[in-house]
Amino acid sequence: MNTPAAAPTCGIVLVLLSLLAVLQTTTAQKNDIDIYSLTVDSKVSSRFAHTVVTSRVVNRADTLQEATFQMELPKKAFITNFSMIIDGVTYPGNIKDKAAAQEQYAEAVARGQSAGLVKATGRKMEQFQVAVSVAPAAKVTFELVYEELLKRHLGLYELLLKVRPQQLVKHLQMDIHIFEPQGIRFLETESSFLTNELASALTISQNETKAHIRFKPTLSQQQKSPEQEDTVVDGNFIVRYDVNRTLSGGSIQIENGYFVHYFAPEGLPTIPKNVIFVIDKSGSMQGRKIQQTREALIKILDDLSPKDQFNLVSFSREATQWMPSLMPASAENVEKARSYASDIQARGGTNINSAMLMAVQLLDEANRKERLPIGSVSLIILLTDGDPTVGETNPKNIQKNVQDAIGGQYNLFCLGFGFDVSYAFLEKLALDNGGLARRIYEDSDSAVQLQDFYQEVANPLLTAVAFKYPSNAVEEVTQDNFQLLFKGSEMVVAGKLQDQSPDVLSANVSGQLLMQNITFQMEARVAEQEKEFRSPKYIFHGFMERLWAYLTIQQLLEQIVSASDAEKQALETRALGLSLNYSFVTPLTSMVVTKPEGQEESEVAEKPVENEDRDMTSISGRAVFPSHSIGNRRFRIKGGNSADPLLTTRGGIRGSAGVPGFYRKFGAPGPLHHHHHHSPVLYDMTSDLRLLNFPMPDLEFSARSSPDGLFHDMDLGIKETTTVAPSLAPIQAPSVILPLPGQSVDQLCVDIKHSQGPMNLLSDPDQGVEVTGQYEVEKAQFSWIEVTFKNLQLQVRASPEHVVVIRNRRSSVYKWKETLFSVMPGLKMTMDKAGLLLLSSPDRVTIGLLFWDGPGQGLRLLLRDTDRFSSHVSGTLGQFYQDVLWVPPAAADDGKQTLRVQGRDHSATRELKLDYQEEAPGTEISCWSVEL
Repeated sequence: MNTPAAAPTCGIVLVLLSLLAVLQTTTAQKNDIDIYSLTVDSKVSSRFAHTVVTSRVVNRADTLQEATFQMELPKKAFITNFSMIIDGVTYPGNIKDKAAAQEQYAEAVARGQSAGLVKATGRKMEQFQVAVSVAPAAKVTFELVYEELLKRHLGLYELLLKVRPQQLVKHLQMDIHIFEPQGIRFLETESSFLTNELASALTISQNETKAHIRFKPTLSQQQKSPEQEDTVVDGNFIVRYDVNRTLSGGSIQIENGYFVHYFAPEGLPTIPKNVIFVIDKSGSMQGRKIQQTREALIKILDDLSPKDQFNLVSFSREATQWMPSLMPASAENVEKARSYASDIQARGGTNINSAMLMAVQLLDEANRKERLPIGSVSLIILLTDGDPTVGETNPKNIQKNVQDAIGGQYNLFCLGFGFDVSYAFLEKLALDNGGLARRIYEDSDSAVQLQDFYQEVANPLLTAVAFKYPSNAVEEVTQDNFQLLFKGSEMVVAGKLQDQSPDVLSANVSGQLLMQNITFQMEARVAEQEKEFRSPKYIFHGFMERLWAYLTIQQLLEQIVSASDAEKQALETRALGLSLNYSFVTPLTSMVVTKPEGQEESEVAEKPVENEDRDMTSISGRAVFPSHSIGNRRFRIKGGNSADPLLTTRGGIRGSAGVPGFYRKFGAPGPLHHHHHHSPVLYDMTSDLRLLNFPMPDLEFSARSSPDGLFHDMDLGIKETTTVAPSLAPIQAPSVILPLPGQSVDQLCVDIKHSQGPMNLLSDPDQGVEVTGQYEVEKAQFSWIEVTFKNLQLQVRASPEHVVVIRNRRSSVYKWKETLFSVMPGLKMTMDKAGLLLLSSPDRVTIGLLFWDGPGQGLRLLLRDTDRFSSHVSGTLGQFYQDVLWVPPAAADDGKQTLRVQGRDHSATRELKLDYQEEAPGTEISCWSVEL
């Protein structure tokens, strides 16, 4: 290495060692505040969840330290209490109406603080955060309480808990108690941090009506490795379940003078629908948005029932309809519409008004010509990513025009793509017309989000649903009339029992099913119901009254959106009164958090509103960090293809091969915070950084300037100057490696040389499993693989972008190389940091899907426990698990044999191949290689 190159190399090494020193110092300072206990206790009683998070910390330093309590909670939840206990003194959070809290709010803003202690983080969560100064050896207890009604979505309830202590905790415990008088039909757990090593810390017990899930890891189980003090507990813990149902579909439950009525009947046929998709193709939709919209639309069209009618309206400056009238969803028409959708291009302005009126006119014309079947449901689904810019651009005028045109005849659902769209405008547009609004987040799974929303409204079961109770039995009943009931959802009505109510509460639910009226009748004995909820310790008592208040507030807030100015005041007054009476932090109230004397007097927690987040700097969990100022230039360390500030090396070094000794000695790299008197600086190094592969390569520095003359990006590249001896052609990985049970040969390497379209790889009807895939010969990779478990009604579809799990029309999306541990009846799904997804159960073949990025991104298929295949297995790969016979070669050649599969001979050659089954890039194996 010559001298000029050596100087920058040494400089970079010194910088990196300095960064490591900062990392160790930061970690030591962080650990001065020790979380010695963190508990999460969630009690779910009849879908109503009451969660208490308690964190106990101690300052082990000999100086004053700042302790921060941080917790993420679901957006639909209401905080009901927060308190701090410091030196035996309790500092409570006081919930007030916003006007009363305005003074504290203004003071907090004047101090330069963020007045809102709660902020939106990602799609489903909000983050609550409070910091307090702690004296040496002093202890603080933080306690946060929040409540939510779990909504049934595509057949399941979901309880989502976020756990991230950011350090090892001596006593870490989560307890989830579920009590459902109807009986628990289905229960699954999923975690983004659990691994097989942590599985023993999770216990699940369940009987007919209740379940208890406990997660209690030891300190050693929490550690990433024995050498590291970092915790693996960081991410989501999810419980999903459903309850038993009958044809009557109803359950009335009573506790402490309040009742709740759940309604979701089973076995009803789907009502035919007339649906018009209104698609924004303005210039702002260019690129990935329109591509994902096309992809989603094509799949949605495939899901239309032959009984349905449909049409497409696309719009930019002008609106265009696909066909002059509604079309039956025949196979021929759907194929034509797919072709039309695949050609939609984005350009021009945004004329929402004309597009919506065109959609309504299509339905009006069909109605006039009596082409809307009696009893059918008419839906308009609008997808847009921006505000109106062409034609009528006043949002209020558009809302009025659309409401006047629809006239209560059709239901409108609005999907807002991204954060540039005015969500408040779309929400009112939808609620005014019997629908709802939903935000579609810009991410790799946007197409799946669109499909998932469509599945919610794809199967209407009942229209004009009305709940009726005896007038002498109940009062203050929540909403009891609904326009539509969709398959997989649930209607909930709650109210108070009158003082002299009858011993038996009866109810009937009426609705329209196709061309007939239908009535469901049910009743509940008050004394029996009261007794059932009175004694068990796993129930949060008084929950039904709080459930009633929660549901009433949510419905009032929804009504406020579409109410006239004259009505709003009365609705807000009632919602505010309930929020204060039941101590809920809602959009109408604030919680003032008090602190000890001498610290900041108070801070204010407020409920974020979906309409107000157009300037979010954190989207889908990815934060935007400040740059570090040096003079009048800003630098960030940049690497690879990541959007985050990262430092990596170049020259073909792969981080997936394992963690080098450099990290084993100094710990895994992570965010480094260096405090400057002007602004914070963030250094973040990825696990791709490998510096101890000496001799050190030369370093290459480049900076990119922007039009403002400042250097925003600094690239640190590495030019490899080491001379490498010529080598033989690299050993390749085969298309598939097949373990063959009962054979003298352990593994068979299959190379697919000819592939046209999707392939049936495996099909075993006895196991109820089918595997299909698309193999790209040029790339020598699978571009997608789909695994279907027919008995479980579950499908796993993997692509290089992500993994989509579809069960009963419900989609869940997972990114590669993110930990996943999911246990459901009949199947366990796990994914590790290397990108290996395993689908297993005690009596089935284990199927593995591996994200493979060398060379070229694609997928690999793994099989384990292949002795469990039945004799009926078939398919391109399944054939090798039927009657397989090895035929010795005519000449004495140890390197060649003939493999006879179902009467067909295949030449097999002994070769060295790359084994991808353990961990990329793998090791060499000797196997019999066969070409197909």
